[in-house]
Amino acid sequence: MNYESIKQEDPQILESILAEEKRQREGIELIPSENYTSAAVMEACGSILTNKYSEGYPGKRYYGGQENIDVIENMAIDRAKELFGAEHANVQPYSGSPANTAIYFALLEFGDTVMGLKLDHGGHITHGLPIAFSGKAYNFIQYGVNKETGKIDMEEVRRLALEHKPKMIVAGFTAYPRDIEWKKFKEIADEVGALTMADISHTAGLVAGGALESPVPYFDVVMTTTHKTLRGPRGAIILCKEKHAKAIDRAVFPGLQGGPHEHTIAGKAIAFKEALQPEFKEYAMQVKKNAEYLADAMMKRGFKLISDGTDTHLILADLTSKNIPGKEAQVALDKVGITLNKNTIPDDPRSPFDPSGIRLGTPAVTTRGMKEPEMERIADWIDRTIQNHENETELLKIKEEVKTMCVKFPVPGILG
Repeated sequence: MNYESIKQEDPQILESILAEEKRQREGIELIPSENYTSAAVMEACGSILTNKYSEGYPGKRYYGGQENIDVIENMAIDRAKELFGAEHANVQPYSGSPANTAIYFALLEFGDTVMGLKLDHGGHITHGLPIAFSGKAYNFIQYGVNKETGKIDMEEVRRLALEHKPKMIVAGFTAYPRDIEWKKFKEIADEVGALTMADISHTAGLVAGGALESPVPYFDVVMTTTHKTLRGPRGAIILCKEKHAKAIDRAVFPGLQGGPHEHTIAGKAIAFKEALQPEFKEYAMQVKKNAEYLADAMMKRGFKLISDGTDTHLILADLTSKNIPGKEAQVALDKVGITLNKNTIPDDPRSPFDPSGIRLGTPAVTTRGMKEPEMERIADWIDRTIQNHENETELLKIKEEVKTMCVKFPVPGILG
């Protein structure tokens, strides 16, 4: 990116931007919800489209001068529908949480009973956390994972559904390493007459690339963010059956949002086009291969992984046996240039602010072109860092090794 204007207007901000470029270039990004967009996506997000207000939908706007905006938004809609095989797409949601809220607002009444995955078992705050809007506005019944297997207990899901007769069942995750049985969820929902909602924010790229099964053919409504495995800008989209299209569109605008961010929608459209290319299928498959390899390499080094592995891009590790809490591990790994996040494990005895686990994944490193040999090195660096988390000399040595490898794998959009 060319920062000449920022250099003239605000060198203090530029200083931090350049420092972040350096951090990204020289470090390993393992936070599974982060990725790198293409330079084209970044250019769209920084374009003059940010100047334009466009409340409403293509052909039905409340402001004039929409002839170019409508073309762009329609392209984003058409590409999203093609990419996921959806009947209807709304590309205006600002992010994942507002999109999930819009779905509830469209299809539920306040106080309705809904089922969702527990937060500490891998769900999201919008899936019914009691202190969040979703948990306060609706009567959420939480299901979880099996204590022995670490996988969603579908028999428990069915039992709870039969007992509570929810109006909607939510399936999706933010820290669950296994694929989801979409057909089984749909069968249970049909048995009790419930609507189905899938949150594929984490796995949308793997779904689009054919590495994981899609819930779109089965579920009433599907939400995904666009900035994780899809490699698009920060934002979200809602996909649904045609029968729900009017309710979803009204819930997004004017129900919850005003003017859409058309510069971001242009970035989404570009990302969808990129994801429709054959190369993206190769990327999705490699993300999954890298995650499986990294998981195996970590287990060989004595890490306890929830569910003993992964089917996706995501790994959740319990560090109890390593005698270090997740927060301390995160801090040590930051020092060597390996970024991941502390995370609760199912039924974690520790506080969410200082949990027992760490969450990591392979979307970003795969975007940079890293493959199985690099996953082996990463597993070794993680293990060495945790073993030597109080040894500053060793941590500096590991940091240099990390940097030496990383500069060989360019970050999209970063020059030099």
